[in-house]
Amino acid sequence: MRPIIVFVSLLLYPAAAGLAQARADDLLAEAAARTPVALNVFEQFALQTNPTLQQARALVRQSGGLAQQAGLLPNPIVGYQGEEIRGGSFDGGEQGGFVQQDFILGGKLGLRRNVYRQQQRADEIGVEEQRYRVLSNVGQQFYTALAAQETVNVRRRLLSLAADALETAHQLANVGQADAPDVLQSEVEQEQAQLEYIAAERAFIREFRTLAALAGKPDLPLAPLAGNLGNTPQIDADHLADQIAVDSPSIKRAQQDVVRAEATLKSAKRESIPDLSIHAGLQNNFEPLNGATSTPVGVQGFVTAGVPLPIFNRNQGNVAAAQADLERAQAEVNRVQLLLRQAAQPVLQDYLTARTVAARYKDEIIPHAARAYELYMAKYRQMAAAYPAVIVSQRTLFDLQIAYIGVLRSLWIDSVALQNFTLSNGLAAPQPRSDASTVTNPYNVGVGAQ
Repeated sequence: MRPIIVFVSLLLYPAAAGLAQARADDLLAEAAARTPVALNVFEQFALQTNPTLQQARALVRQSGGLAQQAGLLPNPIVGYQGEEIRGGSFDGGEQGGFVQQDFILGGKLGLRRNVYRQQQRADEIGVEEQRYRVLSNVGQQFYTALAAQETVNVRRRLLSLAADALETAHQLANVGQADAPDVLQSEVEQEQAQLEYIAAERAFIREFRTLAALAGKPDLPLAPLAGNLGNTPQIDADHLADQIAVDSPSIKRAQQDVVRAEATLKSAKRESIPDLSIHAGLQNNFEPLNGATSTPVGVQGFVTAGVPLPIFNRNQGNVAAAQADLERAQAEVNRVQLLLRQAAQPVLQDYLTARTVAARYKDEIIPHAARAYELYMAKYRQMAAAYPAVIVSQRTLFDLQIAYIGVLRSLWIDSVALQNFTLSNGLAAPQPRSDASTVTNPYNVGVGAQ
C-alpha cells in the first residue's frame, strides 16, 4: 500500500521537483537536470525585454518632446529689404537688412506646453498600466505551464502504477490467480498511460515555450518550474471589485485625460489673444538729400509693429472642439469604471467557485477516491474483487487528480488577473493620442510689416 500513500501525497501537495524523477528516455529528462525557474525570474525577463513597455516609455518621451516644442518662441526672421531700387536721380534707392520677431502674448506658450505635460503624465500612467498587462500575461501563462508540469507528474505516477499492475497481473497469471483478460487489460492500461504521459510532456513543452516567448526569452532552455499549485492564493473578494474600480491604472489614466482636456480647453480659449509682431532694421538710403547736392541721405532706421485683429477667427471652433473633448473625457471616466466592474465580476465569481471546488477536491473527493482504489486493489490481491473494478477506481482517481490540477490552474489564473486589475494582452502595442502635434503657433499668423 505504500506506493498509493506516496501518490496521494503528490496529488495533494504538488511540487516542481517532480520533473527531477524523469526517466532517461523521457522528453523532459534533460530539462529535469536544470535548476527550476521561479515566476519572478520570468517577470524580470519580461519587464526588461517586452517591446510594449519600450513603446510605452517612448510615448512618455514623445509627449515630453512635444511639451518642449510647444513652449518655444517662434524663430526670428532676418532678411534683406530694398525699396525704389533703380538708377536715375535716386542712385540705387533704399537698401538694407531687417529683423522680424513674433511675440506670443497672453501666456499661450505656457498653456500649450501644459497640455502636453498633462498628456505626458497620462502616458506615464500608461507605462504602469502596460506593466500590469505584461505581468498578468506572464503570471497566467506561468501557472498554466506549472499546471502542465504537475499533469506530467501525475501521468508519470499513473504510468508507474500501470507498469506495477501489469507486473502483478503477470505474476498472478503465472500462479493461476489471474485470467488472460486481466493481463490484456493491464497491458492496455499500461499502453494508454504511456501515451497520456507523452501527451502531457508535449503539453508542458508547449506551455513552457509560450511562457518563454511572453517573457522575451524564446530561446530559454527547457527547465522545471519552481512553484506550488496547492498553495492557493487568498483574495478579499468583498472589497476587490471596488478596489479595482478605484486603484486601476486604467481609471487613473482616464482621470488624467480629463486634466489634459481641461488644459486643452483653457489653452484654446486663450488663443484668441493676438500676438505682437515687430519688424525693424537699418538701410542705406542712396537718394540725394536735395537737388543741389549729390550727398545721399545715408543710413536710416525703420520699425513696424502689428497685431492681427480677432474679428472673424477667435478660435471659436477649437474652443468648441476642446469643450466636447472635455465632456468626452469626463464620460470616459464613468465608462472605464463600469467596464472595470463588469470585467471583474465574472473573474471574481470564477475565482470563488474554483476556490470552493479546489477545497472539496483536496479535502474530500480525492482522499475518498484514493481510499476506494486502495480497497479495490487489496481485494483484488485477495481475489475478492474483479480486476476491472480496480481499473475503474484507478482511472477515476487519476481523472479526479487531473481535474483538480485544472481547477487549481483556473484558481491561479483568476487570482493573477484580479491582482493585475483584470488587465491582459501584454503584447498589445500602446496607442498614442491621435491629436499629438508639433505646431508651435496654430492660431495666430505673424504680421510681416513692410
